[in-house]
Amino acid sequence: MISEKDTSTEGNQYTETLIKCPVCDKKDHLMIPSKIINESKQLTTVSVPKGLICGHSFQVYIDKNYVPRGYQKIDFEFSKMEFFEGKTQESVNSMDQNLNSLDIFEDILYILRECVDDKEVIGSALLTVTGKVLYSSLPHKTLLNTIKEFEVRNQKKLIKVRKMFLELENKQKVCSIFTNLAEDYEVILILIFSKEIRLGMGSLQLREVVKKIKSI
Repeated sequence: MISEKDTSTEGNQYTETLIKCPVCDKKDHLMIPSKIINESKQLTTVSVPKGLICGHSFQVYIDKNYVPRGYQKIDFEFSKMEFFEGKTQESVNSMDQNLNSLDIFEDILYILRECVDDKEVIGSALLTVTGKVLYSSLPHKTLLNTIKEFEVRNQKKLIKVRKMFLELENKQKVCSIFTNLAEDYEVILILIFSKEIRLGMGSLQLREVVKKIKSI
């Protein structure tokens, strides 16, 4: 069912997992970031875009042993591979709910997907203030390097830094902001922009996305 092989790419850990399309049954191995699976309390939902394995878009639910536990055909398309933690009835009923257990989480995901156009905004992510991934469509390497950056900031008590703007070696821009979403849930919202976009323009687009989410 699964090929469990940890692969280190420049210090970032992935696990090679065999995924099967629920529509045409075509199979292929995908590299899944181990950190996301290991930190997930529930099944991790992986959205597989059309063209990555076959001509269909679908979602697969992966447990902490990297075993696919279910698949879902979907009636919408997305342009990037996505990761987010699923919710269970237990998490919905809990007094200590996570953001992804709230009803508006799907609305937040819709806004984050809508802002990605492959021309200017090429990925988005939502993290906790300690760096745990709530949702991501960022390229794997960028995601894991970003998580590492926020973990370091958290360890060094640099959380008071409310915004962060980075230019990567390939000239892509990473814009992030600490913000309160949905009652008292403080999160880190991240957008990654193509090399043609200036940091100032990226900052403006990031604020517009925050405004849309807060208007839900």
